[in-house]
Amino acid sequence: MAILTQLIENIPSLDITKEQKRLNRFVNILNDPKPKVNHTPRNVVWKKNKATLWHYPAVEKKHKTPIFIVYSLVNKPYIFDLAPGISAIEQFVNRGYDVYLLDWGVLGFEDKGITLADYIVDYIQKGVKRALRHSNADEITIWGACLGGVMASIYASFSEEPIKNLILSTPPFDFRVITQVLPDKLAEAILNNEIGVDRFVDVNGLIPARYMHYLGRFISTPVHFSSYAVLLNHCHNDKFMDKWARMDMWTKDHVPLSGEVLRQICNELIIENKLIKGELIVRGKRIDLSNIRANLLVMTAANDTVVPEAASLPIMDLVSSKDKTLEKFVTGHIGMFLSAKCPDYMDKWLIERA
Repeated sequence: MAILTQLIENIPSLDITKEQKRLNRFVNILNDPKPKVNHTPRNVVWKKNKATLWHYPAVEKKHKTPIFIVYSLVNKPYIFDLAPGISAIEQFVNRGYDVYLLDWGVLGFEDKGITLADYIVDYIQKGVKRALRHSNADEITIWGACLGGVMASIYASFSEEPIKNLILSTPPFDFRVITQVLPDKLAEAILNNEIGVDRFVDVNGLIPARYMHYLGRFISTPVHFSSYAVLLNHCHNDKFMDKWARMDMWTKDHVPLSGEVLRQICNELIIENKLIKGELIVRGKRIDLSNIRANLLVMTAANDTVVPEAASLPIMDLVSSKDKTLEKFVTGHIGMFLSAKCPDYMDKWLIERA
């Protein structure tokens, strides 16, 4: 009894008013209106179907070569322009770069048949041509992130456009490695083609955004729920709460995925591993990554639970680029787009090759 009394006496006294205020803020932020994103000034250069090519003009232009961003297909790209001070695009335009962002938009059911080849040839290649003409530039830097990095590299392997620099953030080239983030039995079933995706695609056509959200939750469940505990502990910090609200909104703001793209990813890129083997065909052309000769920068994340570094490394040996750089950042998959370290490093890397 004496020990219990002593323990109770040693418990720090709670400030009930402060704790009540903290809990109220925790509840309120979960019900607040969505914060505004895409704050950096921009204008439309080109549209195709649901996609938009945005131009972010440099505040004071210092670099002739613009940056063209290709993002993944399952999330909205405002992660690049989340908030003032948390924006890779803002940092680049402030440093004197013209930036172009290819925003895929939100697909409708009529887009269920869009393929990877369609995205690469009809959207990326045409978008780059538009950006070159709009900027009146002789060359371009392409920054591909995650799956966008894979598509940008496939395009670069047959591009006739003048790509000076190819920058890739956490690109999953060896898709079989990606399955390592899944439970062992599930990964084994996928690789052995025991879970066929064809019937799923045939039935659904367009993969709903909520399915993509559930898949993300499945992969990152512990992290997903721990973020609420972190929020509760930081409800006194306005800056943290604002950033948390923006990230929480983005992680839930998925977009539908073309069923044919899902079919290709599962069958051709994961099970058959065609990209690494040099067997992938795009519009009748065999994709040979050794055709890439642009200056190459590959950035990986040490704590990436979505795209392990091993999935990105093959590109270093597959390209013919004489100038190749591999840089690892101590962050997670999403941290690559939020930290100022990546734009800082990219800016330095680009200036050295100007």
